Amino acid sequence: MKPQIAAPAGAPHARILGVGAYRPRRVVDNDEVCRFIDSSDEWIRRRTGIVHRRWAGPDETLEVMGAEAASKAMAAAGTDPARIDCVIVATFTHLMQTPAAAARIAHRVGATRAAAFDLSAGCAGFVHGLALAADTVRARGGHVLVIGAERMTDVLDLGDRATAFLFGDGAGAVVVGPSRTPGIGPVVWGADGSQDDAITQSAPWTALRDDPGVPFPSLRQDGQRVFRWAVYQMPEVARDAVRAAGLAVEDLDVFVPHQANVRIIDAMASRIGLPPTTVIGKDIVHSGNTSGASIPLAMDALLGSGEAAGGDTALLLGYGAGLSYAGTVVTLP
Repeated sequence: MKPQIAAPAGAPHARILGVGAYRPRRVVDNDEVCRFIDSSDEWIRRRTGIVHRRWAGPDETLEVMGAEAASKAMAAAGTDPARIDCVIVATFTHLMQTPAAAARIAHRVGATRAAAFDLSAGCAGFVHGLALAADTVRARGGHVLVIGAERMTDVLDLGDRATAFLFGDGAGAVVVGPSRTPGIGPVVWGADGSQDDAITQSAPWTALRDDPGVPFPSLRQDGQRVFRWAVYQMPEVARDAVRAAGLAVEDLDVFVPHQANVRIIDAMASRIGLPPTTVIGKDIVHSGNTSGASIPLAMDALLGSGEAAGGDTALLLGYGAGLSYAGTVVTLP
């Protein structure tokens, strides 16, 4: 008989064991942003809910922010870095094609034997990474660090009135590990590539090589198009994720969506049919839109403030460039 490949020995279930975050020191209010664009504090608050955001300093690199968030998550989980088997970094603002930011972060935090790779799915990246981490733990056991880290200011055109006021920098992280009971539900994910130009880059990196006069590639977004897509398409994805977890919307304690815009968050919550008792993450008010970092940053803020508690059932919903999306239900640590 031909020898058979051994099956991996994993854990019965996976859950989030700890959450951590890093927020840059510099707080930037709307008046400061309006020095670069024709807008006002009142307009920005009314249209987005943003009061201020954090912008990283020169020493607050993507790797530094990701490592700080990861270290806090490991401390909260009581997990030694040597027990981390894999590091996944969700980011699209790591401006080196290679090596992956994950490899550098893993080394920085002492997870020196871990597999490490980056994941690019825009603002939906963190939930994609969480789904991969849960499957990894169920397949082979061990512990996985999932980090959302972004330096949005590296790809912002501060003169672009459509995007300059929206974005901030930061990093959030979770440790995913084995569990006797389900703590991370099935993921519902996908992408609509027909709308790939709704959130995009102004030029490919090769344009800089071919024409030194090309402005540095920066983020571009059709805000109204993204708003309509998120408000009308994402509630059904959210409901599908809840059904996939074997739950009803009424069972949710917490809703942590990507922090794109308070108006989008409120409209989605209404269309999902969340009960008034559901706690809704709105970290965007003080952090701006931090893309792949926004969901773990919002989770950390809710747990830190006491608005959410360990054991709560939370719906996580990421959506953004691609247009990509991913939703899952988790038990908060």
